[in-house]
Amino acid sequence: MGELVPGGNLTLPDGALTIRVPGPFDLSALITGADGKVAGDADFVFFNQPSAPGAQLHGDTLTLHPRRLRPDAERITVVVSPADPATPLGRLPVPALTVLADGGAPVARFTPPRPAQETVLLLAEVYRRGGRWKVRALGQGYADGLAGVARDFGVEVADESPPPAAPVPSTPPPRGHHSAPGGPLGVVNAARARAGAPPLTTDPRLTAAAESHAGAMAAAGRLDPEGSDGISLFHRIATAGYRCLTVDEHLVSGPRTAEEFVDYCLSGAERRGPFGDPAVVHLGLGRAVGPGGDVYWTAVWARPFTPDGLARLTSEVIALTNAERAAARLAPLNPEPRLTTAAQRHSDDMVARDFYSHTGPEGQQPWDRARAAGARHRGIGENIACGQRSAAEVVRGWMDSPGHRANILKPDFTHIGVGYATGSRAGTYWTQVFGAA
Repeated sequence: MGELVPGGNLTLPDGALTIRVPGPFDLSALITGADGKVAGDADFVFFNQPSAPGAQLHGDTLTLHPRRLRPDAERITVVVSPADPATPLGRLPVPALTVLADGGAPVARFTPPRPAQETVLLLAEVYRRGGRWKVRALGQGYADGLAGVARDFGVEVADESPPPAAPVPSTPPPRGHHSAPGGPLGVVNAARARAGAPPLTTDPRLTAAAESHAGAMAAAGRLDPEGSDGISLFHRIATAGYRCLTVDEHLVSGPRTAEEFVDYCLSGAERRGPFGDPAVVHLGLGRAVGPGGDVYWTAVWARPFTPDGLARLTSEVIALTNAERAAARLAPLNPEPRLTTAAQRHSDDMVARDFYSHTGPEGQQPWDRARAAGARHRGIGENIACGQRSAAEVVRGWMDSPGHRANILKPDFTHIGVGYATGSRAGTYWTQVFGAA
């Protein structure tokens, strides 16, 4: 079963699909065409309208029959909201989505970062690409409620209350607003100064990538880590010639000005990080207006690659891994150059050939890669991850996963190598290779 991270995708098997999100949530789905809009109100599947051609909702379970969807359907967006509308998602368990194939075999799972004050989460989307159906993890929060999401997808919703003050995709443009001195970069650096972080400089390559991606989102009329042209934001960064050591991003729609964009990002703990991160040195910021007048933003926060920076980052992963072993009263793992070579080659390969798996495109397994790098350990194990933005985040994610945790805490393992690369679709790709002496 594939474990997805925000922006990660997986090709689905043919036949019926079952999507489950257990917990105190209402599950909904929006069926849209190539324009990102519903064809009519019947394309909104929710508790008061639990079925549409090819889609059936039963409590916490959505059943999809892709071949029975309306002919021009291209995408089904899966939405969760609290069963009690007055309760923010941040006060509830994190909504975990599981996709099962026809027959009940699990094929994908996604647990998004914990929401904050958002009342709706675009959790995932099932979409058509090249004649096959795929699932992509989203984890995008909305502050405007289920009605706001439906309205943005083209469903006619009668207003029952005034819209909230928080910037959301339907926010009207303010009149006569003047930007702060220094333009958008000045606004960002003012926020960083308040957080005690050093100022950033813009990088023209990151700016070009951000502007291109914001334009692609505006043209498609939706937030998406992969544009309608099939190009991900991180592919755009690589094509522009910027090689990242660390990277983070914001994809936002609604705010009209740089001040509103920054205020929105600072309003959520999950969005605030780059504003106070001293490791970030460069910023690329793109803004584009869609045909309907909605504004789309892409911000890229990065530190350029250096060999010393890579060595420090992978050493931090090893130190955090050994801290977990120490807490379990296990001996530390010793860095091993040949295991490091195998791990780095695999991270580089996943980025270069755009895949995410322990099995390489030609069928190579972790022990094959270790042997090719010259390692002769009697036992080999491997952890991989993608999408995490720091050493602490990736080790925490591995420790929260039983299989990965078992590798980290396996008493027989004595050595370790760590690889890390940026690019492809998820942005970051991590590999741990373990060896038993």
